[in-house]
Amino acid sequence: MIVKITKPIQGGTIAAIASKSEAHRLLICAALADKETFISCAERSEDIDATVRCLTALGAKLRYENNGFFVRPIDRTLIQSDEVNEALVLDCGESGATLRFLLPICGALGLPVSFTMKGRLSERPLSALRDEMISHGYTFSETGISPLNCKGRLKSGTYTLPGNISSQFVSGLLFALPLLEGDSIITVTGTLESRPYVDMTLDVLRLFGITVNEEAQVFHIPGGQTGRSPKNIKVNGDWSNAAFWLSAGAIGKNPVSCTGLDLNSRQGDRAIVNLLERFGANISCTQDIVTVSPGLLRGIDIDAGDTPDLVPVLAAVASAAEGKTTICNAGRLRIKESDRLHTVAQSLSSLGADIKETDDGLIINGKKTLQGGETQSYGDHRIAMTAAVLSIVCTGQVVIANAQAVNKSYPGFFEDFKVLGGGCE
Repeated sequence: MIVKITKPIQGGTIAAIASKSEAHRLLICAALADKETFISCAERSEDIDATVRCLTALGAKLRYENNGFFVRPIDRTLIQSDEVNEALVLDCGESGATLRFLLPICGALGLPVSFTMKGRLSERPLSALRDEMISHGYTFSETGISPLNCKGRLKSGTYTLPGNISSQFVSGLLFALPLLEGDSIITVTGTLESRPYVDMTLDVLRLFGITVNEEAQVFHIPGGQTGRSPKNIKVNGDWSNAAFWLSAGAIGKNPVSCTGLDLNSRQGDRAIVNLLERFGANISCTQDIVTVSPGLLRGIDIDAGDTPDLVPVLAAVASAAEGKTTICNAGRLRIKESDRLHTVAQSLSSLGADIKETDDGLIINGKKTLQGGETQSYGDHRIAMTAAVLSIVCTGQVVIANAQAVNKSYPGFFEDFKVLGGGCE
C-alpha cells in the first residue's frame, strides 16, 4: 500500500490507543489464571492478534466482545496429564513479544510446540534464552529458521540472562517459572536495558496475585503458583504510539493533545514527555491528558537504553530542531522489524534530513524545513508512522511505500492522522 500525505497534521485532540505491551501481558496472565477475566481493550493489532492465536492454540478460550477480550484460562490438568503428544502449532506472525513470552511458558507446561514466524522474526536473537532453557530440560530445533520446534519440560532452578539483549527474555521467564513445582531464581548480568518493560511485567503478575521478589537484578520466584483473576481490567493507553502525535505537537504549528494516558504508567515510553520538554516543546499534563505545543526546539543528547522504540520519532523531532542531536545506546534497534538505525537514517534522509548512523545510534543536524519526497517503510511500522509525522516540516509531498506496516501495532493510524487534520490517500 502506497500512502500519499496530502496535508500534514494540523493539531487537535486524539485518544491514545490501548497499549500493545500491556495487552500482551494481561492476555497471557489471564490465560494462566484460575478463572475467566475480561480485559477491556478497544483496539487490536497484528501483534496482539498473534498472542491471541497462540493462547488459543494452547487451549485458552478467547472471544472479543464489547471492545474487550473474555479470556477463559488454559485447563492445565489436561496438559499436565501428558496427553499432548503432537506438537501444537503457534503462529507468532512477526511478534517478538509473543514468541519470547510464550517459549518459556510452553516449556513450563511441558508442551511440544512448533512456532511459525514471518518477516525477520526468525532472525532475531534468541540464543541467550534458548541456552538457558536447554540447560533446564527443554529442547529446540535449529534456530534462525521457521518453524522452531520445541519439546520437553523446564525444570526449576537458577537461570542467568544478560541484560543487554532483550528484556523480553526476562519477562518470558517471569511468566513461566511460577508454574513450576520448585522455586527458581533469575539472575540478570550487566545492565538490564528496557527495565521499564520488566517492571510492567512484574506489575501485571502482582495484579494476578503472583509473587516475585527482587534484589539487585536477582528475581526470586516461588514455584507452584496459579494466578488469581481480577475479573475485570482495562488496558491503559499506549505511550509508544501516542509519542507520534505528541511529537507532531512539538514540530507543528498547533498543539496536539492525547487523552487516556496514565502519567504514572510503568511504560518506559512515558519518557517522551520529558524528552520533548528537553527539546524545547511546551508540555501541559492534566489528569489523563497530555498536550504538547510547539516551542523553540534545540538538539539534545539522548540515551535510548530504556526507550528504544522512541528512537524513530525522536529522530524526526531532531530533524526539525536547531543544532545537533545525538542518540546513543540504541544498538538493539538493528535487530527489530528492520535494522531500525539504518532504516530510520535512510527514510529520513530521503525526505531531506541530515542524519547519519553510528554503531549504536544516530547523529542528526536539524533543519527548519525538509523537501519531502518518496520513502519506504522497510516493512517497519514505526518507520511508516515517523515519515507521516515528519511531513509536518516538509515543503513537498510525502509518499510512503508499504505503509500497511502500521497494522503491526496501529491499524487505525492513518484514520487518526485525519482526525488531527491531516490528509492522506
